[in-house]
Amino acid sequence: MKQTDLSLLLPDMLPRLWSFAFRLSRNRYDAEELVQRACIRGLERAHQLRAGTSALNWMFSIVHSTWLNDLKQRDQRSQLQAEWSDTLSETVADPGSASEAGALAQQIIAAVERLPEAQRVVLLLVSVEGFGYQEAADALQIPVGTVMSRLSRARRTIGALFDDDCKTAR
Repeated sequence: MKQTDLSLLLPDMLPRLWSFAFRLSRNRYDAEELVQRACIRGLERAHQLRAGTSALNWMFSIVHSTWLNDLKQRDQRSQLQAEWSDTLSETVADPGSASEAGALAQQIIAAVERLPEAQRVVLLLVSVEGFGYQEAADALQIPVGTVMSRLSRARRTIGALFDDDCKTAR
């Protein structure tokens, strides 16, 4: 693919790339910077995009690898703290609301954010972005079996958290 071809496709991809970057970084400004760097990287390497490969999946892969490089540079993989931003707060029910739906949404977000990074990324790609298992595997450059395993473990972990909450409430 040529750089000009990719540059024509990028504007339509930006909302999904930003959304994914935001969920990875949990910070609006970091997400914007992450997407900018990934787009530059993608444009510089557009000639590496093989025919028949989805440009969107390829860009998701670049966003993810750029994110991992950032984590390594910061050396804070285990110290990442979830930051609430105005954008995330607007996508879920009001955290101050007493409604059950708002409380449940807040619990789900907290449970997802407590997952190990590898499980969280797979869960976000499959459950939020709507990727199939093979698409997620391609984007993350891992075997499809690894995607299925990480997704299963993530779901079990979240399920166990809610089972524990239900038992405590009784």
